[in-house]
Amino acid sequence: MTIELLRTPGATPADDPAGRILGLRCRACGRPEALGPSYVCASCFGPLEVAYDLDVVRDGLTRATIEARPAGIWRYLELLPVAAVPARGLPVGSSPLVRAERLGAAIGIEGLLIKDDSRNPTLSFKDRAVAVAVARAVDFGMEALACASTGNLAGATAAAAAVAGLPAYVFVPADLEPAKIEHALAYGATVVPVLGTYDDVNRLCLEVADELGWGFVNINLRPFYAEGSKTLACEIAEGLGWRLPDVVVAPIASGAMFTKIARGFDELATIGLVERTPVRFVGGQADGCGPVATAFKGGGSEIEPVRTPTTIVRSLAIGNPADGRHALELARATDGSIEAIPDAATAEAIRRSARLEGIYAETAGGVTIAAAEAARRRGVIRPGDEVVALITGNGLKTPDAFRYGVEARPAEPGVPGLAPAIPASYRAFEAWLER
Repeated sequence: MTIELLRTPGATPADDPAGRILGLRCRACGRPEALGPSYVCASCFGPLEVAYDLDVVRDGLTRATIEARPAGIWRYLELLPVAAVPARGLPVGSSPLVRAERLGAAIGIEGLLIKDDSRNPTLSFKDRAVAVAVARAVDFGMEALACASTGNLAGATAAAAAVAGLPAYVFVPADLEPAKIEHALAYGATVVPVLGTYDDVNRLCLEVADELGWGFVNINLRPFYAEGSKTLACEIAEGLGWRLPDVVVAPIASGAMFTKIARGFDELATIGLVERTPVRFVGGQADGCGPVATAFKGGGSEIEPVRTPTTIVRSLAIGNPADGRHALELARATDGSIEAIPDAATAEAIRRSARLEGIYAETAGGVTIAAAEAARRRGVIRPGDEVVALITGNGLKTPDAFRYGVEARPAEPGVPGLAPAIPASYRAFEAWLER
């Protein structure tokens, strides 16, 4: 689809001589908008997304071209809303796609692979989205970066701002895990703790963005930010030898990553890099904040916001997800599902993934693995399916979750726990070993 070419002073035709980046477009009504720091349609108030001329992309992007480039998200530059590879930035992307045979056997999925995005510079997939948003913020001449965050985005924004030489302001719920707050502080960000839920934080950030014009990566830079998640689709396809899996399982917070992976697969097929084959999408949400999962189970199309989340999975605790309806539609359209996961199952999945595969996931990753197991039990994931599950963050950010529920089951094999200290002698160790 071709739309009228509209550009702002921050994105002149000279920035994109090939003409592959057409501008912004409303996802709801299709109205074109200028390529600038905007996120909502001026006509219907629907969400904006980036529009490309995929004919231009097809002419300039081949498998061989991609494979000859350095590792990282910028090997897929033509599918991103940036004219050129940024001069400065963190080495983001090209995370491993791991065959998880032991974990797969434990949860009944023989063809399980884990896309381990905890290997990114700030230990989460958010580095992908932020890298793209910051590249555009620099193009637009923005003087500060900011975000509303449930945790992982805080560290990613702070680190990217440090590399770009820009001040960073990170707005978070005041009860966020301390490890995530300290992570952002370490990069020199100003952390603004806000009383209330993530949705309260987000409303405040909307006002700040309007008043001060800072580059909020997930507000006025959201159309560009969201595109970064498409690189997960590109890496999955390339890692599978340029084909698509049968099933993708991912956590759902705002729903943006979930839906952008689907868009990435669609664009890869449109430009001829992969064969267009059906992919089922399975999403996971915490039972204590699962508005999309609730809508899926109830069969409705409306997302009823959760006012007060009650879950240890703070990284997914968005009560009114911006892309929730699109995530719901995607799961239904692909014969997938949205699973509501109790916190105890999340914690057990974290322990099991670490014990069986050496992959220590944060709470969102625990939700993903538990969602895969739940979808397999219900028949959404079938025998013989090739399933890619996304681990989106490292468990070092949520250490308390690893022990959640352990006290109630102290005799369970493999449950974490430290033995009493022993004297520094072999005899003492031998006695301890024989207990």
